Amino acid sequence: MIEYIDYRKVIQDFYDEKKRTSAFSWRDFAKSAGFASAVFLKYVCEGKKNLSKAAASSVASAMGLSEFDAAYFNTMVAYGSAKNESDKVKAYEELCSMANQRKVRTLGANEYDYFRSWKNSVIRELAPAMPGAKPFEMAKACKPLISANDVDSTLNFLERSGLLVKDGNDVYHQTDKTISIGAVDVIPAAARNLQRQMGELALDAVSLPPSERSMSGITMGITRQGYERIVKALTEFRKQVLNIISKDGDTEQVYRLNFQFFPLTEKVRGER
Repeated sequence: MIEYIDYRKVIQDFYDEKKRTSAFSWRDFAKSAGFASAVFLKYVCEGKKNLSKAAASSVASAMGLSEFDAAYFNTMVAYGSAKNESDKVKAYEELCSMANQRKVRTLGANEYDYFRSWKNSVIRELAPAMPGAKPFEMAKACKPLISANDVDSTLNFLERSGLLVKDGNDVYHQTDKTISIGAVDVIPAAARNLQRQMGELALDAVSLPPSERSMSGITMGITRQGYERIVKALTEFRKQVLNIISKDGDTEQVYRLNFQFFPLTEKVRGER
C-alpha cells in the first residue's frame, strides 16, 4: 500500500486484480462500498469524480484493507482532496511519516525535504568546495552563520538522499550538477517555501558592499504580451547562466541568483 501516493491508482489496481481472477464488476465494487451508483468508483478512477473523506473508510473496508493500510488510504484521500497548499503539505508529511514506520520511502520525499530548507542547496554546493573541512568550518563559511550541528545533519541528509557522496579522503562530490523539481505536486509547495527563504536572505544581502552583490530592479507597466516576452527572455537568460556554471572552474564561493518578476497592482484594463 505505501508504495502508492494516489488513492485512485489503489482503487483501480484493486479492481483490475479482482476482475482478473473473478467476474467482479464496478457494480459489485460500488455495492460493497455502499454507493448507489454502479459506476461511481469507475468515475473516481478516471478523475471524473472525487472520493470524499467520509467515503474513504467505506472503500477501504470494501477492499479489505488492514488497519494500517486503511489509515494510509484515508490519508491519501485527504492528500488528494486537499483544498489548499497547507492541507496538502500536512497530508503529505503524514504519508511520509507513516511510510517511515514501515521503512519505505514515499515518492518525492527526499526531493520534498531538499526544498524545505535553503541550507540543503548551500551545503550541497559548499561541501565539495571545501575538501576535508569539518562541519564547524563549513558553518563559519555560511551567510548567515549556521551551527555545526545544522551542517552535520544537512550533510547526513544529502548523503542519505544520494545528492552527495564522500570518498575515502573525506571529500564530498555532487552526484548531479543540478536538482530539478519532481513530479509529485507537493514538491512545488516546498520549492515555493525555499524561494521565500531565499527572498529573505536577499533582503539581508542588500547591506553587503556592491562589490559582492548585484541588485537592480525595474517597475514597469506592460501588457500580457509584454509579460510573456519578458518571461521568455528570463528563461533564455537562465539557460545562459546554467551554461556558464557548467563551464566554470572550481567553486570559490556559493552565490544565489533570484529571478523575481511579479505584479504590484491588479489589472486596470481588459485584454487588448
